[in-house]
Amino acid sequence: MSARLIDISPVISPRLAVWPGDTPFSRTMNVAIADGANLDLSEITTTVHLGAHTDAPNHYAAAGQGIHERPLERYYGPCRVVSVIVSRDERITPAHLPAIAGWPARVLFKTGTFPDPEHFNEDFAALSPELVDFLADRGVTLVGIDTPSVDLCKDAELLSHTAIARRDLAILEGIVLSHVEDGDYTLIALPLSIEGADASPVRAVLVAGD
Repeated sequence: MSARLIDISPVISPRLAVWPGDTPFSRTMNVAIADGANLDLSEITTTVHLGAHTDAPNHYAAAGQGIHERPLERYYGPCRVVSVIVSRDERITPAHLPAIAGWPARVLFKTGTFPDPEHFNEDFAALSPELVDFLADRGVTLVGIDTPSVDLCKDAELLSHTAIARRDLAILEGIVLSHVEDGDYTLIALPLSIEGADASPVRAVLVAGD
């Protein structure tokens, strides 16, 4: 079987939901072929926490690295997609996990609790600090989730972000996994090298097959 790419990124448009109070995506045409110019030139305005994105440690830790300082190796390599049966507004714990012999360095959780990237529902599921420690103890270096955050929407303490900072894991949020079967893949989700930024949008894809 030949390798194929599975896109796990939502389409970026003005309709894409962002965190309440954050800056939505907009694109402005500065020069347009339709107006007689010889090319199109446009600019965008948006949050760096847009759609599929990687958080940087300085997003949740005062002395943390900016996204341009993070090792790219964290965002490329073997990964596993894992479905969990979890309620809305619930944190995933180790008890939710299926029995798995051995974990790859990257794990993506499929919760189904944020079904429409163009509609922000605040009752999505999230990770627990206990799960972060469980995964880190087993060699996991990146954790991803199909919701806007690894923490619950109303968690001002950022309990899971804090645990991730303590264990120095990488974060991938806002991915779309509804069309992806559980199993092993290769993840490609490289952040842009934006100096000092607290996150970066990514085009996250899974490579399936050989």
